[in-house]
Formats: sequence, C-alpha cells, structure tokens
Amino acid sequence: MSLKEILQKIVKENQPILLNNKQKNWEAGDLLNLLSASRLRTKAYLQTGLYIAEINEAGYLGQVLYKVVPKTT
Repeated sequence: MSLKEILQKIVKENQPILLNNKQKNWEAGDLLNLLSASRLRTKAYLQTGLYIAEINEAGYLGQVLYKVVPKTT
C-alpha cells in the first residue's frame, strides 16, 4: 500500500486522528495536498492507532513517518 492510499483511506473514513512527524500535527487531507508525488508513492504500512511506517526495499518496516495522534476538539 502506498502512503497516498493510506492517507486517502483516513480521509474517506473521516478518522478522528492527526499525524505527527515530530515537528507538527497534520490532517491527512493536508498531507495529500502538500507532499510530493514521489513521497506519496512511498510504500507504507498503517498500524492502526499507532503509526504509519515506511516499508523498505527488503519489505520490512523502516522508519516511522507519522505517529497517530487522537484528534481532540
């Protein structure tokens, strides 16, 4: 699955979460609009409720791209 597909799923399901990259909390829709096409093609894995991690060339989980943070209103 690509990072783009994961972000689109979060938006479509209107999940009440933010994604934190150690600098800022992001809405999934904002990331879809801001990230480059090559970054959005990154193979990734969503561990529901915890993180989105990159999948490396060997097929293993690599670095955590975003930590999942519950959205508070």
